[in-house]
Amino acid sequence: MNLIRYQAPELASNRWSTLRGELDSFFELPFWSSFPRAGQLFTGWSPALDLYQNADNIIAVVELPGMRKEDIEISLHDGTLTIGGEQKREGSGNDKAERTERYVGTFRRSITLPTRVDASKVNAAYRDGILTVTLPKAEEVRPKQIQVS
Repeated sequence: MNLIRYQAPELASNRWSTLRGELDSFFELPFWSSFPRAGQLFTGWSPALDLYQNADNIIAVVELPGMRKEDIEISLHDGTLTIGGEQKREGSGNDKAERTERYVGTFRRSITLPTRVDASKVNAAYRDGILTVTLPKAEEVRPKQIQVS
């Protein structure tokens, strides 16, 4: 017969939360950061996107190296910015690839904007593989300077 020491229920649940925390941290950085393109393992190609905000604008900066501006689609609907397109393979169809590391194919990134924007004044510029989308904030959400009299 084996004797097992009694554990209070809260200690047992603490063990499960500790185990869960350890498992969660296993799948977080830096383990996956050393694995190239870890984020695209299951989803395909997804370009990096940074979102900035100042008093007047929201600015999205997206890395799209090697793409032509004609192959990029941008839409804004109900406070969600969506950027999509297709990265096409270069070279002739007869070439046999010895090694390929660049992603090709379609992609779509959607991000919910933190505040309302004026859709009629959105501007997009593409230069040197970087897409910059400037979304002016709606007039009613911009900070107002009020003079004290």
